[in-house]
Amino acid sequence: MANVLTLEETAAYLRVHSSTIYRMLKRQQLPAFKVGSDWRFNVESLDRWLVAAENGFNGTVSSAEAKSSLRDSHQPRSR
Repeated sequence: MANVLTLEETAAYLRVHSSTIYRMLKRQQLPAFKVGSDWRFNVESLDRWLVAAENGFNGTVSSAEAKSSLRDSHQPRSR
């Protein structure tokens, strides 16, 4: 059986804020599915996505964009 994570568990798994996950979902940059109104993430799909991003191909987002999205989530926003 596949290991499925909640949004909060996925944020912890990827070490990003939950708002980063929502932003990436809105841009269709993460493999995910909905159960009712809640997002769920298959760990194996996330791992394949990570490997593809590291190798420069993600299907919907470039490796640089993925790194930028993750990096931006850790930097304070300028006003």
